[in-house]
Amino acid sequence: MLVATRQGLLVCERETGDWRPVRVGLAGRNVTAVMAREGVILAGTTEGVFCSEDEGLTWTDANAGLNDRHVRWMAYHPAVSDLEFVGTEPAAIFVSHDGAQTWRECSEVAQLRDHFGWYLPYSPEAGCVRGFAFHGGRAYAAVEVGGVLRSDDQGETWRLADGSTGQPVFSLASPRHVASDVHSVAVHPASPDLVFAATHAGLFRSADDGVHWTQLYACYCRAVWVDPADPDHIIFGPADDVDRRGRIEETQDGGRSWRDASTGLTAPWRNDMVERLTQLGDELYAVLAGGALYVAPLGALAWQRALPESGDVNAVTTMA
Repeated sequence: MLVATRQGLLVCERETGDWRPVRVGLAGRNVTAVMAREGVILAGTTEGVFCSEDEGLTWTDANAGLNDRHVRWMAYHPAVSDLEFVGTEPAAIFVSHDGAQTWRECSEVAQLRDHFGWYLPYSPEAGCVRGFAFHGGRAYAAVEVGGVLRSDDQGETWRLADGSTGQPVFSLASPRHVASDVHSVAVHPASPDLVFAATHAGLFRSADDGVHWTQLYACYCRAVWVDPADPDHIIFGPADDVDRRGRIEETQDGGRSWRDASTGLTAPWRNDMVERLTQLGDELYAVLAGGALYVAPLGALAWQRALPESGDVNAVTTMA
């Protein structure tokens, strides 16, 4: 497992069921995102992208063409080799076709950012891109504070989803629109039209490629996991407000009813919440905003602390 932390990237191995770090790369750097495929690790930091081809032993700069160096999220297209994406702060999207040797900015995203005046309430920068989701030629991106972006050409060009106004406001434009403060986005394997968004106003779902949205749960949330085998089975991290009374809940009926799914946790947390939910194999990992990492088997959802000595986790992944 690869663990992005605020003090470097941990390369971890499992022993008797528990993870332990075997080395630290990029020591002292704030590693905000990580992805790995075909023997190559790409780590996004607040100072740009770094690449390792030897399991994190050595690192090289991978920032050619990356005009904005504060990386907020990274992803690769699951069906296309050497097609990588970076979302940054301020809000911009960069794409690479050569294993991160060079990056090309999708200039239309910055144009939307400047036109609508995207922003962040906690930073002087003009918004950020903090999530991607892919399904064949379709792609979606989450913009804080800006909305949901959509691509129909594997992420080469982007536009606002039809049900996203692009206005950086905290009120809903209409019942059919998605909220503008979007923290993560997911698309279901069953259809590129079935997309979910975790926002400041709650969890939203669209069944028509982002044209019309339904609010499944009114809350503040940043993280959602949708069962690849059943789009009605959803796990997500609601909170009463920013980092306040965060918890984990689950639905088996598409959001008509919810139950607590915090077994093993001391949730609701008074001043914390789930920042990311990541499936690795048959386990689900929850990264909290405060930096703690928890893991649960998907079949039971009994949570345990992973890497308890590491309290500054930003993201996790494995080599694909």
